[in-house]
Order: sequence, then structure tokens, then C-alpha cells
Amino acid sequence: MKPIVTLHFLGGAGTVTGSKFVLETSEINLMVDCGMFQGLKELRLLNWEDLPVDVAAIDMVLLTHGHLDHVGYLPRLVKQGFKGKIMGTAPTLAIAEIILKDSAKIHEEDAERANKEHYTKHQPALPFYTVKEAENTLSYFKVAQVDEWLPLSEHVSVRFQYNGHIIGATFIELDINGKRFVFSGDVGRNNDYLLDNPKKPEWADYLFIESTYGDRRHPEEDLDTIFVNLIMDTLQKKGNLIIPSFAVERLQTLMYVLWKLYQSHKIPNIPIYIDSPMGHNVLQVFKRFPNWHKLSDAEYNAMCQHVNIVSSYKETWETIDNKRPKVVIAGSGMVTGGRVLTYLQQFIDEPSTTVLLAGYQAEGTRGRQLLDGAHELKFFGKYYPVKARIEHIESLSVHADQEELLEWVSGIKNIPEQVYLIHGEACALNAFRVKLETTLKWRVTVPKINSTERLVI
Repeated sequence: MKPIVTLHFLGGAGTVTGSKFVLETSEINLMVDCGMFQGLKELRLLNWEDLPVDVAAIDMVLLTHGHLDHVGYLPRLVKQGFKGKIMGTAPTLAIAEIILKDSAKIHEEDAERANKEHYTKHQPALPFYTVKEAENTLSYFKVAQVDEWLPLSEHVSVRFQYNGHIIGATFIELDINGKRFVFSGDVGRNNDYLLDNPKKPEWADYLFIESTYGDRRHPEEDLDTIFVNLIMDTLQKKGNLIIPSFAVERLQTLMYVLWKLYQSHKIPNIPIYIDSPMGHNVLQVFKRFPNWHKLSDAEYNAMCQHVNIVSSYKETWETIDNKRPKVVIAGSGMVTGGRVLTYLQQFIDEPSTTVLLAGYQAEGTRGRQLLDGAHELKFFGKYYPVKARIEHIESLSVHADQEELLEWVSGIKNIPEQVYLIHGEACALNAFRVKLETTLKWRVTVPKINSTERLVI
């Protein structure tokens, strides 16, 4: 009798967020990534539902990288009975620890504020998980080495391979009864400011590939000119340039770009404030794992010394009260929460303010609303008029575009038996499906959320 693998697409299917994939075999049950849904309310509500699988029967979680939409559900998984190991590279687990603790703190603060200011339908509002639950999850962490096959059971082994994107990120290869299952995770880009080029898989019988930008190419943007113009405009208007930023990679890249512009005398010494406790912690991960990025110790130290790190909420308000023109880089990148909301609360109704969206904005997020021209934004239970100038750059994206995804799969020597397109919105998924079918003649499917498939291998 041939072995059977049962696949469960519990997230990252038909959407960019909430990546969760379960593989059940006769020997071992595995989950690849365990992310939290973000964006659309209908997706966020799914976070509160127990998973439609036997969580206690999952032996191991394998993490491609540490972003919230790939690790943010882990404390809920433990709460539902998971008792196995959670494996990822050392930097991935370090990032996951930061993100889980920060996320839990925000959940607790949001619930407390909602209850205090009575803008919740729930009595009382509860945090999605607590700091204590997040810390408890860390005891399940186990470091995985890169480029080494690790046996998980008699006929199942795993290998993690460098993938760019963010520090610690990998794609995951599973060998199950001689068949190769490849999970792309999020594929990075060539010629990144901080990271090396991603490796490529060489064989894939079953390929699970992200499609975030499967329908487009990133524009060729002159970042130096864009930043110079934005900063000179901010100085002229005596205003604020507010950059909502992802704490992992994007914030460090922005720091690097602005530091290099100052070093090359292209911008004056405008104050730059980094207001992201999580982003500051991620900087320490760069210091701990120098072999995972391109920065030298000297560059790292000079870059950090060039900016002002905001370390407390008191300092956030001191930064707001400072009337000098300034650049503020604050979490979160899609304006879904974090310190950036406090700045927007004070400055988004001022024409002298510029908000620079520096990355992907998922459906249903405030960042997407701003991108789409919203005239007002709701947060903290109130509506705030948008009078600020809204700008957007795409070329800092740490996700491969369609052309780069095709380049990433170009090293695969065989024709996969099945390709699954994941981690994308409908337009991107469909466009990338057509591209793969027409150019490579591959058999491609776009799984639906909570769908199940049995593979006889």
C-alpha cells in the first residue's frame, strides 16, 4: 500500500496572512508555519476559532521565518494542546520570541484600553493571548541548522535553506518516503541592502510557493531621490515624515538607507526617531547573528548611532511635543497597531505631515485604506481626518516579485507533480497560476482556506 500524506491548508490560502499548513503521515504529523491572520475582519475572526485538526497530534512545527503572519498563532496552538517541538533557525526563533512577546503585550494593552474607554462589544474584551502564554510557548523552541538534512522519523526528514527575505528566513524541504515537499516561505530578493541572495530549490515533487507579488514586477524606483525630496519637503514645511514600518528588516533597511544618504551628504542631519521597541530588539538580533547579514560591525554601530532610539512611551510624547521637523519610523508597517498610531493621532490631520507607506499593505488594514485614498481613519475608537500627504514606495519590499519568483524556481530540475500557490490575494494568485501554467506547463492549483487534500505518494 502506497504512503498517504494528508494536507490541511489552515491559513495562507487565498490570503496573504495566517500561514498554517499541516501534513499528516503514518509516521509523523507536521505543521509548517503557524501564523496569525491580519487585515480583513472576516479573517481576523478566524484567529479566535480552534483549528479544525487534532492539535495534540501535531508532533512538530517547522518555521520558515519569524514574521507574525507565520508565527503569531503559536501561543494559541499551545493553548489548544500542542506539546511537540517548534523548529526554526536560531535568528528565526530569536525574532519569533520578540514578535510573540510584543504581540502579546499589544493584545493586553488593546484589551485594557478597549475596556477602559468602552469601545468594545465584548464584556470584557480579552487579549488574543497574554505575555505569560507567549513566554510559555518559548519552552517548545528548538534550533535547526541550515543546509543539513535532519531525520524526523524513519521515512521523513527536513532541511532548512537560506531564503533572504528577513534575517533567519529559510525555505523548508521535506523528504517524505522519497518525495520532496518544498515550502517556499517568503522568498527574498536579490541585491538586498542587508541580506544575501536567496538560495534556490533544486528538486520539488510538491511545491508550495508564495504569491504575494505573483501578478506584478516591483517598480524601478530611485530611492535616493525619493527620500531626498521627501526630507527636503518635510524641512521646508516644518512638518513630520512618518514612516509606518515593519519592525523586522524594513526598519533596519530604512535606517541603513537614511544613514547612507547622510553619509554621502545628500540629506542634512534631520533628527530620525526610531519608535519601535520590537524594532530595537530586532537590531540586537542583527548584532547577535553577524553571519546572517551583510553589515560590518562598523557599519552597524555607525547606523545605530545616527538615529534616536525611543525607548519609552514617555519619550514618544516628548518626540511628538518636539516641534522640529523630523523623521519618525514606528511600528506597525500596515498601521494595524503599535506606536505609529499615537503619531498619526497627533499629526495625520496636518497638511505638513507626510506618511510614507514603505511596504505591502494587506486588504483590510489601515495602511491599505490610506493607500486607497481614505479621507478618514478609525483607530482608538474614533475617526481622524486624513489631511497628510500619503506616499508609497514598493521597491523596498522584501518579497520577490513575479519575475524573481520565476527566477527562484528556475533551479528546479524536475517537473513538480503538483504546485500549490499560497500566501497571496486573489488577483496575484490567479495571475501567477496562469504564468506558471503557460510558461512552465506546470500543474498548478490554488487551495482554499481550510481545504484538505490526500496525496498518494
